[in-house]
Amino acid sequence: MIDAHVHFWNFDPVRDAWIGDDMEVLQRDFLPEDLERVAVRNGVEGVVAVQADQSEKETHFLCELASQNDLIKGVVGWVNLKDKDLEKKLHQYSTNKIIKGFRHILQAEEAGFMLQPDFISGVRTLKQFDFTYDILVYHDQLPEVLQFVDQLPNQKLMIDHCAKPNIANGDIVQWEENMKTISGNKNVYCKVSGLATEAHWHRWKKEEIYPYLDVVMECFGNERVVYGSDWPVIYTSASYHIWINVLKEYMQQFGRHQQDNFFSENAKRFYNL
Repeated sequence: MIDAHVHFWNFDPVRDAWIGDDMEVLQRDFLPEDLERVAVRNGVEGVVAVQADQSEKETHFLCELASQNDLIKGVVGWVNLKDKDLEKKLHQYSTNKIIKGFRHILQAEEAGFMLQPDFISGVRTLKQFDFTYDILVYHDQLPEVLQFVDQLPNQKLMIDHCAKPNIANGDIVQWEENMKTISGNKNVYCKVSGLATEAHWHRWKKEEIYPYLDVVMECFGNERVVYGSDWPVIYTSASYHIWINVLKEYMQQFGRHQQDNFFSENAKRFYNL
């Protein structure tokens, strides 16, 4: 099994200001040795480490961790996609095979950011080096994502956390409509992660999550959905064991091949693991 979405950090209250007091459980270091015990207990043999800080220092930090721990099979780092020297930087990064792609925290940007020509050009440049791109947005940014993906038909794109639907309020109609439209782009995958965090923390039930899983499975099909835990952020709303078991139980309705795709093979294909 592959967990396609985990984070690592040495906690810094200034840099990591997004981890507020309501997320006190995350206000400490989280490193591969902390995850390894959890992963082994749950049958996970490899993970993709995804950036949490918008700096190239973060990319180097994750690569260094990967060089010391075989659990990390790939890194999704950060680079300034609007940098005039982007192509040169990507060429340098392409020499490190652990780097599989990049991400920008679009959920924190103002409206219109992802549609800026220089940003789209930067994402388009990733294709030259066979790098992937992870899309991190809130559900209300999906109309922009529609325009974004339409301009990148040849780029491998992954929607993180199912675009963070508003599960706590039970909103699904507009999110579902947008996800159906986006899924028509066959180069776009969907990462089934982070959903517990969008529900009522520690009070959600699996029956609240399942309708959203139904949508992404129907829209993206079995070959474009990928398992992720969003460890350690998952701890704000559930344990790792609870989250992965909810998904294991849900996937029992599908055959072994479909389950293998979801829990490992799709991640391997998308990220070239």
